[in-house]
Amino acid sequence: MIEIVVSVCSIVQGATCKDVRLTFMAESATPFECMMYGQVEIAKWAEGHPNWKIQRWSCGRPSQMAKI
Repeated sequence: MIEIVVSVCSIVQGATCKDVRLTFMAESATPFECMMYGQVEIAKWAEGHPNWKIQRWSCGRPSQMAKI
């Protein structure tokens, strides 16, 4: 499993930021595929959350991302 970690900040309250974790694809997804196709998942999330601005994002295995 690959996890996308998206750092977002509130448009209304710019100082309010958080990390959002999205699960990408299935067991067979590679980090490279996540970097290529993860943007689609991020765009879907952003469409459903118009009050949040994406600052940055990254891909990795869930165990790796928990250490960040």
